Amino acid sequence: MELKSLTTGPFGNASRHELTIAAWKLAQRGSPHTLRAYARIMESYCAWLDGHQLDLLSVRRVHVDGYRHALAGKQATVAQKLAAVSSFYRYAISADLVTANPVALVERPKVNADHSSTQGLSKDQARALLGEAQTDSPRSHALVSLLLFTGIRLSEALGASTTDYGHDTGHRTLNIQRKGGTQARVAVPAPAVEALNAYLDTTGQELVKGASVGLPLFTTATGKPWASSEAFRTVQRLARRAGIEGEISPHSLRHAFATIALDSGTPLHDLQDSMGHADPRTTRRYDRARNNLTKSASYDVARALG
Repeated sequence: MELKSLTTGPFGNASRHELTIAAWKLAQRGSPHTLRAYARIMESYCAWLDGHQLDLLSVRRVHVDGYRHALAGKQATVAQKLAAVSSFYRYAISADLVTANPVALVERPKVNADHSSTQGLSKDQARALLGEAQTDSPRSHALVSLLLFTGIRLSEALGASTTDYGHDTGHRTLNIQRKGGTQARVAVPAPAVEALNAYLDTTGQELVKGASVGLPLFTTATGKPWASSEAFRTVQRLARRAGIEGEISPHSLRHAFATIALDSGTPLHDLQDSMGHADPRTTRRYDRARNNLTKSASYDVARALG
């Protein structure tokens, strides 16, 4: 598709419209991960516009159609990129910078809300990953154990501090910040407690008494917060060492937590609460047995009325 510019002159949309983009970022709501993703998408979109000598605030739908045609990757990724760009133009309309959203009528990929593209782990693979993590280092073992046994997100684990790790009515717990900024308290089972205590060099008693110092739960050797990119690569490295093929990520451990819980009989609504899903359809993505005819509600009704 040939694209003609609407304006002439030097381009560099990211710098020319820096203040507008910054204001849009500040107006966004969502998890830190989503906000970072949106920022990267806008940077990439501005670079694409630069390459076609198009101005960010002057494009029309035909130009965004060209951008949509140039996008590659999974449908969910393409949909997210278009959503981010559309979000910017909605903000621009509210700020009286443009009169219409050029993304509004652009065709977007249909993403199945009941399907997760994340690769999960079998029980044997989960055990193998735990074994490699334990061999690797106390920090690796603590992270993999926490993600696998609680199902929390990597950002939630790395965002926690030592003061968030404590005790509540007979349960070892971790206070985390969920997507959207809500606070939640999750139960930490014994295997993860043992791994965390070994990593933190604590018995846990001083944490119960509130004597801990508020430091990041996961740090580098110099005491700085562990970067998510480095933690991500650590999980990938451990998965390769465990002989697990495919695209394994920290979210694969969250996926494994959900599928193993459901296979073990955890009710869907309890899993929804544990994972912090607002929409039960999100939780159902992980239910591999939902099409199993032996679990059909028809048989339950027949037994009840028999």
